Amino acid sequence: MASEKKNETIFGQETEFEGNLTFSDSLVITGKFNGNINATGDLEIEKSAVCNVDKMTAATVVVSGRVNGNIEASKSVELCKGSKVKGDITTPELRIADNVEFEGSVNMLDEIPDTDIFSISSDEYKKSLVLKNSEFN
Repeated sequence: MASEKKNETIFGQETEFEGNLTFSDSLVITGKFNGNINATGDLEIEKSAVCNVDKMTAATVVVSGRVNGNIEASKSVELCKGSKVKGDITTPELRIADNVEFEGSVNMLDEIPDTDIFSISSDEYKKSLVLKNSEFN
């Protein structure tokens, strides 16, 4: 059985990126990032990284560094020991280690959404969640 290979891109500690970023494989940030991330792949924010975003969206997000801004993950978010996050988190699965500084709210999704959250606007996605929740009342 052949294993599926994913490309991994690394933004080094000396890298500073500003703007909108889209990717489909894996990205590791060890430097500075300012802007927005809209991805279908996996995102890792290393201990040395500082990210200032309106929103970062990915399949999985692992934070060991600092993030100022909202995080959305279709699969999971993990806040590792020593990380600092100031912003809201939306995900179906969340893991928070000891010694994490977190300021914000958490919105737990019941399950991985049927709707591809990366292909519709956030308003359309919110409406689909409201419709699903109203079915249970």
